[in-house]
Amino acid sequence: MTRHRMGDKMAIQPKVKRNQTKTYRKTKYRTAKRRDTLKGLLFLSPWLIGFLAFTLLPFINSILYSFNAVSITPGKVNLKWEGLEYYDYAWNVSTSFKLSLSSSAMLICCATPVILVFSLIIAILLNNRFRGRTFFRAVFFMPVIIMSGPVISKLLTGYTVDFTDEGSQLMLFLTSLPSVVSNPCVFTLDTLVLILWFSGVQILICLAGLQKVSPSLYEAAEIDGAGAWEKFWKITLPHMAPTILINAIYTVVTIANYSEQAVNREISENLFNTSMMYSLSAAMSWIYFLLVLLILAVVGLLFWLVSKKEKA
Repeated sequence: MTRHRMGDKMAIQPKVKRNQTKTYRKTKYRTAKRRDTLKGLLFLSPWLIGFLAFTLLPFINSILYSFNAVSITPGKVNLKWEGLEYYDYAWNVSTSFKLSLSSSAMLICCATPVILVFSLIIAILLNNRFRGRTFFRAVFFMPVIIMSGPVISKLLTGYTVDFTDEGSQLMLFLTSLPSVVSNPCVFTLDTLVLILWFSGVQILICLAGLQKVSPSLYEAAEIDGAGAWEKFWKITLPHMAPTILINAIYTVVTIANYSEQAVNREISENLFNTSMMYSLSAAMSWIYFLLVLLILAVVGLLFWLVSKKEKA
C-alpha cells in the first residue's frame, strides 16, 4: 500500500512541476508582452498627446466643413448642410484640381521608387569603412537640415542640369519611346534634384537597418563562395525588406505633405475662397487624402505579395 502511494506521489510530482513550468512561462510571456506594449505606448505618447491636443479638433472640423457651407459671425461659426456639393465641385467643376491631383500622384509614384533605390545604394556605400565616412554621412543628410522653399527654388532654378532639354540626345531617345514609358521618365528627370533632396532621412533609416544585419551571415556566405551580388540578393535585401517598407511609407507621406506640391498649393489658395470658405479646400483635402491612402495601400500590397513569394 505504501509503495503504491509512493509511486502515485512520484508520478504526480513531475506533472505538477510541468504545470508550474508552463504557468511560469505563460506569466513571463505575458509580462514581457505587457512591457513591450508599454514601451511602444511610451514611444508613441508624444505623437498621441500632440494629436489629441492639436490635431483631433481640426481633423473633425475639416470633415464637417467639407459637407457644410461655412459662414462666420461674431463669436460663432455657422454650418449649413450641403452634402457632397463641394466634392462634386472639386471633381467635376474645377478645371485645375484634377490636373493638380494627377501631377501630385505622378510625383509620388515616380519619386518613391527612385528615392528607395538611391537611399539603399548610398546607405550600402556609407556603411563600409573608409576615411571621411562621418563627413559623407553628414553631407547626404544636409538637405534635411537646410530644407526650405527658397533654398529648393534657388537650387532648381540656377544650379541644376536640365536633363529635359529638347535638343539633348537623352530627350530624343525618351520621346521615341511609348508614352507610357517616356512620360514617367521625363517627369522623373525634370524633378530629379527635388526627388534626391528628400532622400536624407531614408538613407539614415537604411543605415540603421544595415547595421542590424549580422556580419556572421556575410562571413558564412563568403566561405560558401558567394560573391557581392549573391550576398546582396540573398542576405541584404531580404533583411532590409521591413526597413524598405518603412521608407516607402515615410516617403509617400513626406512627398504628399510637401507644400510646393501642385495640389497642396491649390488647396491653400482655395482655403479663404469667400464664396466657399473652408468647404471647398476641405473637400479637396479629403479627396487628396483618399488618393494618398490608395497609394499606401498599393505599396503595402506590393510588399505583401513580394514577401509571400519569398516565403513560398
